[in-house]
Parts: sequence; C-alpha cells; structure tokens
Amino acid sequence: MEGMNITMTLLSCLAFMALVGYISYQKTKGEVNTQDGYFLAGRGLTGTFIAGSMILTNLSAEQLIGLNGSAYGYNLSSMAWEVTAGISTIIMALIFLPRYLAGAFSTLPEFLRDRFDDTVRRMTVILFMVGYCFITIPSVLYSGSIAVLRLFDVPTLLNMSYQASLIVTIITVGSVGAIYAVFGGLKAVAVSDTINGVGLLIIGILVPTLGLIALGDGSFSEGLSTLVNTDTEKLNAIGSSDDPVPFGTIFTGMILANLFYWGTNQYVIQRTLGAKNLVEGQKGVLFSGYFKVLVPFMMMIPGVIAYHLYKHESLPTIDLAYPHLVKEVLPQYLSGFFLAVLLGAVFSSFNSLLNSAATLFCLDVYKPMKKNKVTDGQLIKVAKITSIVIAILSFITAPLLMFAPEGLWHIIRVFTGFYNIPVITIVLVGLFTRKVPALGAKVAIIFHIIAYTLLKFVWDVDINFIHIYAILFLIELAIMLGIGYYKPLKTPWQFTRKAEVDLNPWKYALPCAIVLVGLIVSLYILFSPLGLVGGTSVYFVPSLVAVWSTVLVLSWWSVRRWQVRYENSLARIGAKNAA
Repeated sequence: MEGMNITMTLLSCLAFMALVGYISYQKTKGEVNTQDGYFLAGRGLTGTFIAGSMILTNLSAEQLIGLNGSAYGYNLSSMAWEVTAGISTIIMALIFLPRYLAGAFSTLPEFLRDRFDDTVRRMTVILFMVGYCFITIPSVLYSGSIAVLRLFDVPTLLNMSYQASLIVTIITVGSVGAIYAVFGGLKAVAVSDTINGVGLLIIGILVPTLGLIALGDGSFSEGLSTLVNTDTEKLNAIGSSDDPVPFGTIFTGMILANLFYWGTNQYVIQRTLGAKNLVEGQKGVLFSGYFKVLVPFMMMIPGVIAYHLYKHESLPTIDLAYPHLVKEVLPQYLSGFFLAVLLGAVFSSFNSLLNSAATLFCLDVYKPMKKNKVTDGQLIKVAKITSIVIAILSFITAPLLMFAPEGLWHIIRVFTGFYNIPVITIVLVGLFTRKVPALGAKVAIIFHIIAYTLLKFVWDVDINFIHIYAILFLIELAIMLGIGYYKPLKTPWQFTRKAEVDLNPWKYALPCAIVLVGLIVSLYILFSPLGLVGGTSVYFVPSLVAVWSTVLVLSWWSVRRWQVRYENSLARIGAKNAA
C-alpha cells in the first residue's frame, strides 16, 4: 500500500507539472524569438501574471519551511520581513516603476549607466552576478531540495544514501526548473509562476485549516479557540531583542532591505519591466503587496498550530515543524499536488534567477562588448548558453552546502548585505538628484564593501545587522550628496523619456496603496498585546476603528485630490527625446 501511495503521489505531481508546462508552452509559443520577447515577455505582461510571478519568485521552499519553523520555535516576529514588504511594493508601484518604464529600461544596471556611467553599470553587474551565481541560485536549489527530501523521505524512496539522494534531487529539480528559463524566457517563467501561485494559495489555506481541525479534535472552531486563547505569546509579532526580528529593526534597515528587494533586485523587478503598460504594472506590484499580508496566515500560523500539537514531542529541529504537520494532516491523495506546488515554488525562484542572470550578462556585458550590432537571435542563443552554464555551476555548487551547513548558511544570510544597501542608495540618489556624479556612486560602493566587511567579519560589533544596514545607508547617502555638492556634474543629468508603453497610472493605485497600509497596521494590532496576545485589550476595537476611519478618509481624498496631482507629476518625468 505504501508503494501504491508513493506511485500515486509521483503520478499526480507529474500530471500537475505537465499541465503547467503545457499551458506555459501554449502561452509563449512563437513569442520568444526577439530580445524583448525573451527577456521582457514582449513588454506585454498583465497585472495577473506580474503579481503571480513576483509572489512565486519571492516565496520559496526555504520560507515555507523557515517561517513556520520560526513561529514554532519563537513567535510571529519574523513576519516583519513579509508584511512590511507591502510598503516597499507601494513605493515600487508609485515611484520607481513609472520611471523605469519611462526610460524603457531592460535592466537596473542599464538605468545606472544612463544616470551615471558604464563603470557604475559594470560594478553593479558584478555585484549581482557574483551574488546570483555563487550564493543565491545554489542556496535556493539546495534549500528547495532539502525541503523535498524532508517532506517525502527521498533517501528511503530511492534506497540511496542521504548525500546521493540530495545530489539526485538537486539535479532533477534544477534541470526541470531550468527548462522554463532556458527555452521559454520570461513569459514562460511568469505564466508557470502564476499557475503554481494558485496552487500555493490553495495549499496555504488548506494546511492551516486542516491543522486547526486536528487541533480541535475534529472541530475547526475548537482548534481556533485553542490557537487564540492558549500560549498566546506565540502570536506576538512585536519582537523583543531576543527574538529573530526585534520590532525596532522595522523602522531602520528593514525598509531599506525590502525596498532593495522589491524595487531594484533584477530577478524580482524584471517582470515589472515587461509590463504591458503602467496600469498593469502597478496592479501586479500592488497585488503582490496584498498577498504578503496573507503570508503570516499561510506560512506562520501553521507553525503555531504545530507548536500546540507537537510541543511535547521534542522535534529534532524547528524546521521539521511544517513538514511534520503536513504529513499528519494532509490527505494522501493531495500529497502529489502539494509536492507539485512545493516544487513550483522552488522552480520559480530558480528559473527567475537563471533568466535574470542571463539577462544581465547578455544586455549589460555581452552586448556592450560587441562592436558590431548584435542580432536578437545571437542574444537569445547567448542567453540560453549562459543559463545552461549557470545551471550546471549551481548543480556543482549546491551539494557542497551539505558539508558545512552552519558556516555557509551564515555567509548566505549576510552576503546580500554586501550589495543591497549600496544599490538602493545609488538608485535613490540617481532618481532624485541631477548633479551627483558617477564618482559618488563608485565611492559609495567601494566604501560599503570595505565597511561591511569590517563590521561583520573583522570587528566584534554588537549591533543587529539590520541596524547596520541603516547606519551604512546614511553614511553612503552623505558621501554621495557631499560629492555632488563639492564636485557636481557640469551639465545636470536629464532623464530621457523613451517609453514604449502607455504611462497613464492606474486610477485606483493610490486608494489601493492606502488600504494596503491599513491592512499592515491592522495586522500588527491583531498580533500584539493590543490584540490576541494575553487576551484582547479594551483598546483593540478602538485602534482598528481609528485605523480604518483614517484609511477611508485618505482613500476618498486621494481619489478627489491627489490623483490629478499624481498624474501630472508622472507626465513631467523626463523630457521626450531629450538630448
């Protein structure tokens, strides 16, 4: 019977994956033969595909396992990384995206070349490529493969050692994921991500629902009552200094890290650069922000449920909380679907990274190096070769993580700090100043790499790394503005408007953004001593009334007054065909 269950799981998983592949093929057939078609989905992505792809690119197996493990072992403080990202999606949708589309940029480094010079472009490409190829891509592939091994006991299934099973899983997962990126380009990635996103949403609702039923011995309401009335400190999102995410970090470096990720990180923003128009781009980015508000319920509450169910079982590691819950509550006939969704999340991050790394190499390294004009066919051929080379490199690098997981995982967690803050700093200065020269960006990048290395690896500085982000941001901002003051550009930079899509904004973007902020604040009120922690406070309802009264007033005012001003401000971005 066990063998039959395994067979049915694999067959149902393959069936769902085949369906995703077939739909992706049909949607992209004949549309990836040009540069824009391969790298930017023909600049024709709608809000649905943008939102679906951004969500699945962001949410990986590592988060599914890790966030639930954090909730099981600590509390909901780690939800800050997910929930407050909604603020960054608002800034991206309303401020960054109109400017990216107005300049018709294909990559972030392309904008930095336009604003500063080719050296700044090359420096950022190097930062991105090194991070993607040697850290981010292998770690995504490794963490996803580990999740599959833990959930479905692959060593027993294949009758192989753990190390051999891990290598087989990495190659299998990576090979299938690479197919979308290599042969389908960005649109295939976006379409497959959206379909898998629907599956993730279903699983995200189903697992906590079944978990609450199990917690209530067959009664959903009894399980919910236990969750909100017993050990309520597990529901606290206001992190202390001993928690994974202290509450104060939300207001310092976290907003910068999230803004880098959602506003400048190539493998996330690439699908927004392929938007059909600004309306669809803003819809997609803002909808992804709304989904982030659901993450605590889908990816952290199951960890709290697992705590109530298994707190006396002493799980070997908190990372086993979610896999254990899934094994216990999910019906066998849905295990194949769950495996397909889990793999879909891994594929999404992996193939998005491959596609973006190939885009950066082709458009910011290969094409500028060629003196003669490069045809679309040549670029696409180079992109496919680049994707295959990077995929093979990741197959070699990813298994090495199992030999020294603690040291390497530490490097992975802190590595992004080498380039996220200087990139967001130079982008902000580049967008909103006209006289700061390229020298300012170069000095800021070099300073950051040296200072961050000293603070993290040489000096024993007892400061949370998220606070270090904020400190370095302020210093680098001062460096760039100081250089701009003492050595300004002789001719102030002029943004050249080359938009290839309609730049009229979505008329509901502002009220949609205001409501999203209201949801974020409400979520923190709910998961705090004002809300469920320690029993509902007398201030809970008045706090929510105050928040939503403010939201309604601001939303009405935004439609009546701010929308016209916002449209006028976007119309003034850049000079059409400026010299």
